[in-house]
Amino acid sequence: MTPFSRRAVVAVAVACLAAGCGGSGSADDGPAATETPGNRSPAAAGSPVSGPRPLARSVPVGLEIPSIAVDTPVVRLGLAQDRTVEVPPITADDPAGWYRYSPTPGRPGPSVILGHVTVGAHGDGVFRHLARLRRDDGITVRLENGTAAEFAVTSVRTVAKAAFPTEDVYGDTARPELRLITCGGPLEDGEYRDNVIVFAALRATAP
Repeated sequence: MTPFSRRAVVAVAVACLAAGCGGSGSADDGPAATETPGNRSPAAAGSPVSGPRPLARSVPVGLEIPSIAVDTPVVRLGLAQDRTVEVPPITADDPAGWYRYSPTPGRPGPSVILGHVTVGAHGDGVFRHLARLRRDDGITVRLENGTAAEFAVTSVRTVAKAAFPTEDVYGDTARPELRLITCGGPLEDGEYRDNVIVFAALRATAP
């Protein structure tokens, strides 16, 4: 069972307001999670899958997405007092944030990294152009132990918050995968209507 399964955080809320994505309000708004009993999917518990050998556990410290000019540090995110997922701070340097109850990048399961689409008076957020990613675009996550996990995009989805695909994003997987999440779509009454979600799979590792 992956560390993410043991923590059993499998539900994500869809209330990612403009403020939560870096608008003019509190940074406490954002994708929210509740803790419920986790269940492993048959795929996660079944036969081994082909692909690069999983990496040892090491927390992410940096993220590079060359096709959209992203090169950013990665901070650790947990749960706020109201059990919502923390979001990265709204600052000029605008780092991405790894949800620490998901697997570390390169371990089996979905590692989850969040970022803002805008950061208020500071302008565009680190994930402003996330929706521009296309299949096979590369994503590199630098790890604390000096290694790197190299992922390839498998799909990009823009979904209404009311129809957030919780199991697709947070459900266990047999191979190492990555999820990048931000707000998206039009602004309606000061709130982004949608979420942009990038799905990616490990394709290589580097020392």
